[in-house]
Amino acid sequence: MAASSRAQVLRLYRALLRESQRFSGYNYRTYAIRRIRDAFRENKNIKDSEKIEELVNKAKANLEIIHRQV
Repeated sequence: MAASSRAQVLRLYRALLRESQRFSGYNYRTYAIRRIRDAFRENKNIKDSEKIEELVNKAKANLEIIHRQV
């Protein structure tokens, strides 16, 4: 993975966690944080650039959803 792509993924990860912290309900907040961490851990060893791009786009869509719900 290229350095810029790695930086982009890390920024996205931090943004997802930061936005999830804004949920007012404890259960929603902890579920969202747990799912984000698990998903990033599960996919950390993927080398295929197309798959990485697909996962990044999915994470961006999820960030927009979280942003709307918070």
